[in-house]
Amino acid sequence: MEPEKKTQTTSEQMTDRDLSEQIKKVTKDSHVRAENTELMLSFQKGKVTLPQYKLLLCSLYEVYQALEEEMDRNSNHPSVAPIYFPAELARLEAIEKDLEYFYGQDWREKIVVPAATKRYCHRLRQIGKENPEFLVAHAYTRYLGDLSGGQVLGRIAQKSMGLKGSEGLSFFAFPGVSSPNLFKQLYRSRMNSVELTEEERNGVLEEAVRAFELNIQVFDGLQMLLSVTENELQTCSTHSTPVNTLQIPKTIIKTAPLLRMVLGLLVALATVSMGIYAF
Repeated sequence: MEPEKKTQTTSEQMTDRDLSEQIKKVTKDSHVRAENTELMLSFQKGKVTLPQYKLLLCSLYEVYQALEEEMDRNSNHPSVAPIYFPAELARLEAIEKDLEYFYGQDWREKIVVPAATKRYCHRLRQIGKENPEFLVAHAYTRYLGDLSGGQVLGRIAQKSMGLKGSEGLSFFAFPGVSSPNLFKQLYRSRMNSVELTEEERNGVLEEAVRAFELNIQVFDGLQMLLSVTENELQTCSTHSTPVNTLQIPKTIIKTAPLLRMVLGLLVALATVSMGIYAF
């Protein structure tokens, strides 16, 4: 019995030093905050519309374009090479296929994303140039989230939108991964093997927290923007004065429906990201 106890203790000590476990630990509070936002709570009701899903794809396209371009560019970096699995994990082509299905061949002209998505993409490109090792945190959060929580999101989207078959849901399909659970074990093992200095490791952990915080900022920013826009539109609809005297920009009126639909987008992003805790 004693040898078994000793082995278990050693195993636990090794787990505590694993980068993947450390990321889960330092992002726990951020995860709870994101999970309890108004957006996330509403998504838990299992409601997602076609407009919401289409906007989700738009933001996913922007994020993965930035992430995968930086991963490709840094594929030989000692911190990135061990977790570089383009054949198994790359999402950009799948997202493009879905966008073409929903929007048509001119889908690139119809991309709409919140400002916070642009900020997140900017951060990805910044660290790709300045601190490629930080890509480890973002790749781990996004890709392993896709293999976990993203699968749940896929089923919700299919059921809620009444989609039959896999058309429009390519993002959730990983033909290069025969067993998601086994692959995630391999990915974590590769990730934990990355050699980092203490300073670099701390930087990666801070970046993982930043990834969650950026998502939360997106939620809060859009809720505020949505509230302001709807209040202005409500004033417009109940006031007898012509619209032009209220000085409500036409761009706000045109954008309002999109802002309402973005609610589902942001919650969906949280679901994908937080799949990391379902491992």
